[in-house]
Amino acid sequence: MIRKLQIKFVVINMSIVTIMLCIILGLVYYFTKANLEAESINMMENLAKQPFRLENPNELRKDVRLPYFVVQLGLRGELVATGGGYYDLSDRDFLDDLIRVVNSSPKRFAVIEEYNLRYYRFVTPHNYYLVFSDISSERATLDNMMKNCIIIGIISFFAFLIISIQLSKWAVKPVDLAWKQQRQFVADASHELKTPLTVIMTNAELAQCPEYDEESRQVFLNSILTMSRQMRSLIEKMLELARADDTDIRKIFTVVDFSSLVSKAILPFEPVFFERDLTLVSQIDEGIWVKGEEFQLGQMVDVLLDNAQKYSKEAGTTWISLKKVGKKRCLLKVANEGESISPEEAQNIFKRFYRGDKARSRTGSFGLGLSIAESIVSSHRGKIWVESKNGINSFYVELPLA
Repeated sequence: MIRKLQIKFVVINMSIVTIMLCIILGLVYYFTKANLEAESINMMENLAKQPFRLENPNELRKDVRLPYFVVQLGLRGELVATGGGYYDLSDRDFLDDLIRVVNSSPKRFAVIEEYNLRYYRFVTPHNYYLVFSDISSERATLDNMMKNCIIIGIISFFAFLIISIQLSKWAVKPVDLAWKQQRQFVADASHELKTPLTVIMTNAELAQCPEYDEESRQVFLNSILTMSRQMRSLIEKMLELARADDTDIRKIFTVVDFSSLVSKAILPFEPVFFERDLTLVSQIDEGIWVKGEEFQLGQMVDVLLDNAQKYSKEAGTTWISLKKVGKKRCLLKVANEGESISPEEAQNIFKRFYRGDKARSRTGSFGLGLSIAESIVSSHRGKIWVESKNGINSFYVELPLA
């Protein structure tokens, strides 16, 4: 799928590039041709107004850039005079043929393809003049430009093709990562559900077996109930993660009193810490407001506090603080005394279903809590990270102020 997406990206990109190159090079060629033709016609018009002023080719005016000659005709079309130093004008057959072609055309100016000449007809009350200019150099310039445009177009095409291939790899990289994460998520979720399902099926079969007494059947039923609750807990966590990943949640963001929210989130955990003989110390600055979804922000704080009490050492201390950082950010910190987190663990700890340390396995965690917290923080345009130093594991959440 990723390969097809990459190819589609390159094809679309190269189609756009090819069309743009054709348009740009075509416009360059068109305007160059039009400019050369306009300059040629302008020169011929100026010559027609003073047809025999220039007899010496070395005394050209600034507007004369092409070889030319002038033919003066009488009212009956007879040849009166010729001028111009670029052609042999003694060949009457050549001149008569040119005059015949011009007289047969109604156009004031046009090109005689046979002789590679452009003519301009200028009529006066007593006679009229025909100005001819050689367009060989003009056409040679256009031919060279056409060749250069083709070469530039081909080189540009392959250059953009290489760039597009590299860009396609960069563009589909997030999609590839998301696809791998999705497959890993499905595999991990299937693995997490497979174990309790196996236990449920086994105990259900044993409960139906007539060889066991009522007390044994009750044990089997209790195991089924325990595994069912575990499955329900896992499914609820997965639903919470799906809601945290929902980008549409930003549509219902409101201004939230984050100081009050964190203070309220601490209250339910105080008895939990007390029962486990753990110390909870809080320092919450007042007047910190953020823009977000209140329920999700509360859920994120719950995850961090629950994580702290689960993995805290015996009779350990947990610190939670909230303060402003500069004028536009605030920083929430939840730190606890416990087993140090290795640098490798710190890189993977927010991954879904990650349970690299033994402590997580002992607590029955599914490895989704911190993933949920990361998704919530990301949807609120913040960042979350963990630091471990001197036996204290600190989780930081930085959010923009409202």
